[in-house]
Amino acid sequence: MKIIDLRSDTVTKPSKAMRQAIANAEVGDDVWGDDPTVNKLQDICKELTGKPAALFVSSGCMANQLAVKCHTNPAEEIIAELNSHIVKYEIAGPAFISGVQVMPVAGVNGVLNADDVKEHIRPDWYHFPKTSLVCIENTHNRAGGSIYPIEDIKQISIVCKENNLKLHLDGARIFNASVETRISIMEYASHADSISFCFSKGLGAPVGSILCGETEFITKAHKFRKILGGGMRQAGILAAGAIYALEHNVERLKDDHKNAKHFAEEISKLDWVDIDPLSVQTNIVIFKTSRNAAELVKKFKQKNILLSNDGFSKLRAVFHLDVSEEQTEDAIKIFNTI
Repeated sequence: MKIIDLRSDTVTKPSKAMRQAIANAEVGDDVWGDDPTVNKLQDICKELTGKPAALFVSSGCMANQLAVKCHTNPAEEIIAELNSHIVKYEIAGPAFISGVQVMPVAGVNGVLNADDVKEHIRPDWYHFPKTSLVCIENTHNRAGGSIYPIEDIKQISIVCKENNLKLHLDGARIFNASVETRISIMEYASHADSISFCFSKGLGAPVGSILCGETEFITKAHKFRKILGGGMRQAGILAAGAIYALEHNVERLKDDHKNAKHFAEEISKLDWVDIDPLSVQTNIVIFKTSRNAAELVKKFKQKNILLSNDGFSKLRAVFHLDVSEEQTEDAIKIFNTI
């Protein structure tokens, strides 16, 4: 039986057609600004987001950290949801790279509302750091791929403008939100000062993310990308995979959502699984178990299913373009044997 890899949507492999597009990519030296395929990708993303400038970077982590660096000054503070990627998985990057402190705020299913943000803006007193940036994540990884309601984004944007704060949208999986809600990327981006998204997750490209924003902001980000060692030369080889992903792999994200919701519905019937199937909004299924999650990961691996665990009692299954409807059914059958 073929291995069913549900650890993450980052494990996708480029299709034959994507590999062909990569092989045929026209390239130049991107550090000099003359890689035509990178330039084309950045132009596509400017059009998608409605932002005047865009920068191709190696990873979502780099995109987020560049946004923090460009929107803040040392000794300031940013507000981010407690379980967001910036807080949990970026190795204290804001402190290390930008010299800023993070105010982690617990949201509901990964979502902060405007009042949450307003409550945690620091008063103008010399004992406190200045609050300068709010970061939100859509969809929210650790909340099971939950979609940030557009009304909350709008209200947070208003609060930011009223308090002279910048708003960064970590849209690593923003296309999952967009195909599910039919809200355009441009609409989401219009309420934020900057937006980033990944090509290497559900879109299926091997490498890369984009950061979009105002021209001056991207000019600064370009310089900081160089400082961080992110200047890539013939990067059109990578950008070609991203362009192919945008042209062919967006609408099919609905298939991943369908498989994830069906999987959640079926495993919810098992007495050792605790999940509300209606909580699954996109392609990520996080569920509690009455058993040792790490031991279950080992047991499923023996049965050719790869999962990830979060602590003692939580497991995560992520659906993507390399997991078919048939493989989803196979996974459900194996779950029923445990």
